[in-house]
Amino acid sequence: MNPRHCPSLVALAAGLLAAHLSHAQAAPPANPLDVVPDKMPFDVPYGAPVTLDRAEAVLTASLAEAKKHDWKLVCAVLDSGGNLVSVKRMDGAQLASIDIAIHKARTAVKFRRETKVFETNVQSGNVYQLTLDDVVASRGGIPLVSENKLVGAIGCSGGSGSQDEVVAKAGVAAFK
Repeated sequence: MNPRHCPSLVALAAGLLAAHLSHAQAAPPANPLDVVPDKMPFDVPYGAPVTLDRAEAVLTASLAEAKKHDWKLVCAVLDSGGNLVSVKRMDGAQLASIDIAIHKARTAVKFRRETKVFETNVQSGNVYQLTLDDVVASRGGIPLVSENKLVGAIGCSGGSGSQDEVVAKAGVAAFK
């Protein structure tokens, strides 16, 4: 080994050691679940229950969207207390979708957010959310908000999650 290279090697070794030690002492990245938000998420106040007339208009728009694509779905609207207002099952829709559509709407009402939020979180590894009561982690449940108050929710089931979501969004659009 050439003695002229020793100072360079010593400096390189010292630099690598310092980099390793500073990295080892750095705090681990924050767990997203440990981050405390400044404001309450999904803090939409509950309002008076959605009326039957408005619920029927939501379902009419949703079913029209499903028919346009030849998707056989079940759609349900619940009020701000999580009670069933109306449910429609298209001819040929699977029976299991009746309860699933109602449950998606109930999740959207109780947690004041779209069920897609739970789906995304579970897919990201936050499976603890599946331990919460009344959670459906599948798209197709969307709150109905009027005058900045949650008055109910729609739930759709029978297709893929993306199909259920498209149909539910058509109902929400008719509600606004």
